[in-house]
Amino acid sequence: MIRFLLLTLLCATGVSDALAAPLPKLKVSDNHRFLVTDSGEPFFWLGDTAWELFHRLNREDAAIYLENRAKLGFNVVQAVALAEMNGLEAPNAYGHRPLKHNDPLQPDEDYFKDVDWIVAKANSLGIYVGFLPTWGDKWNKKWGTGPEIFTPHSAEVFGEWLGKRYRDASIVWILGGDRPVDHEEHKEIIRALARGLRRGDGGAHLITFHPTGGGGSSEPFHDEKWLDFNMRQNGHQAEFTGRYDQTRADYDRTPIKPVLDGEPIYEDHPLSFKAKDLGYSVASDVRRPLYWNVFGGACGHTYGHSSVWQFYDPKRFEMTSTPMPWVEAINQPGAVHMQHAKHLLLSRPFLTRAPDDSIIVAGPIPTVIPGAGLYRFVATRDAEGTYALVYAPVGRAFKVRMGVIKNQHVKAWWFNPRDGTATAIGIFENKGDREFTPPNAGEMLDWVLVLDDAAKGYPQPGAEASKP
Repeated sequence: MIRFLLLTLLCATGVSDALAAPLPKLKVSDNHRFLVTDSGEPFFWLGDTAWELFHRLNREDAAIYLENRAKLGFNVVQAVALAEMNGLEAPNAYGHRPLKHNDPLQPDEDYFKDVDWIVAKANSLGIYVGFLPTWGDKWNKKWGTGPEIFTPHSAEVFGEWLGKRYRDASIVWILGGDRPVDHEEHKEIIRALARGLRRGDGGAHLITFHPTGGGGSSEPFHDEKWLDFNMRQNGHQAEFTGRYDQTRADYDRTPIKPVLDGEPIYEDHPLSFKAKDLGYSVASDVRRPLYWNVFGGACGHTYGHSSVWQFYDPKRFEMTSTPMPWVEAINQPGAVHMQHAKHLLLSRPFLTRAPDDSIIVAGPIPTVIPGAGLYRFVATRDAEGTYALVYAPVGRAFKVRMGVIKNQHVKAWWFNPRDGTATAIGIFENKGDREFTPPNAGEMLDWVLVLDDAAKGYPQPGAEASKP
């Protein structure tokens, strides 16, 4: 009864009618590996980290950002209602704070009307919002600004209020927020928030959890029914082992759940947070994790830029050192390159795809082929044996087992991850091991080898760019 009365008070101001017509609902595929629309169409999650979007941008700037992301093929933006960067005390662009008296039972209607507008704008452009109700320092102040405002009770009531407000919006709930769940109370706050969201939206939206760096939602919550799919934060390191190989580890867990990397290394970010020693990442550093992740079993991928997530401009405090304002950073090459992977994967049967590095024939020195560190080769194929893909992060000759394709002849292509073009190599008899050398031998320019069952007549890799 107390919960009902509190919720009634919270909703007394009414829900904004600014929300756009919803996009197709998302759900987990029948094989539990991927995300699909409610009609069963494959959905390749191509996200961008826009953590401070609700907190720092006015409507005009938010429109500039969202229109750019839509143009570049992104279909998810990940943003936080109670933001990390002093999100309780520092007002948004219109002078509004999210809560009255920092009380989750007193959300501020003016602030959330601003959020409503951004959600509606994103949806109108074909973009789902990966909606974080709160950043993690609001329930665990470890290396955060806090204050800690949530209890299990207030989290559940706040969650139900949010769920009701955004029941008809095109969103995915992302709990967590880069803070550890150190003990049972923290876990119960997350569970309570999930219960509230489910009650409020009637189960209309998927729910996942954003973990701390190097971790995944599977570690604290894999077996919990509210967790629809796993999210990793493989983090701001550039090497494969110990980070991006963990996507495959989550893929192999039971019960089976989809997995994706919600925060890999950002473009123009200090490598491993050690700018003095290691410098800053570049476009190739963000392309490699994209292919490592999706070829390792991920159902999609999230990009990020060190300026864009915080919407840095020279007049503002910056969380991590960054070389340019966000209005310039939105057009950095890594952001442009992300869409090509989505188009590639959707140009072949999507829901039967599985990771399979055994396609790659190991060389006499395994750290050369299939490689290690920055130079790890990875592969994927479909269960029917109609195609296989091998990602080569460097122009180094390698051999593949042709027999993974179940037909007499194989058509081979080179796909360029930097511009999305494809070049036919030829048609080969399907037998034994065959060596392929990427077009830029010896250079640190990545390529994808595409092997097709020649009888299938698949289109040029990446050609079907109109799919979601």
